[in-house]
Amino acid sequence: MTHSYRNLSDQALIAAYQRGEDEALNELIQRHKDRLYTAIYLLVRDAHLAEDIFQDTFIRIIDTLRADRYMEKGKFLPWAMRIAHNLCVDHFRRARRNPTMHSTEEHDVFNFIKFPDGNAEEEMMTRQSHHYVREMLDQLPPEQREVIILRHYADLSFKEIAALTNVSINTALGRMRYGLINLRKMMLEKQICL
Repeated sequence: MTHSYRNLSDQALIAAYQRGEDEALNELIQRHKDRLYTAIYLLVRDAHLAEDIFQDTFIRIIDTLRADRYMEKGKFLPWAMRIAHNLCVDHFRRARRNPTMHSTEEHDVFNFIKFPDGNAEEEMMTRQSHHYVREMLDQLPPEQREVIILRHYADLSFKEIAALTNVSINTALGRMRYGLINLRKMMLEKQICL
């Protein structure tokens, strides 16, 4: 029996996956993979490392769901982003001590992902726009870049960003404000229109 998962909430997808419906996990990954991967990539600025952290994030998610330890009812994306952010922080801590990377193929998340075919011209224009945005984000101070990534790419609230980055909500709002001001200045200086 084919079941349509598109119209289900994240919570319903999680429940379906926990009942053994693997396609529900596929829908959950499809729904959030772009935001989650982009946020990770913009934090680590390395495509291969971002893929590793993306996979590790979903491995942890899968392990938590299978063990029935998921407690974030209705807040899947912020929870997933918190896991990814913590993995990014862990990576940078480890890199300072020991610059080795570990990879596991036991739970290859990319086995669940089905990439749709798209218009090549639109994809090229999108990639070019993303390239400009990444270049400008890279020029921001790290605190401003982090808040913008977590807000716009991970879709976290300022309360969630403040908790994740261990600052007050006002500090998170201020970093966002100054980051956007700096991005606008760069766009005007370089005459970039997105």
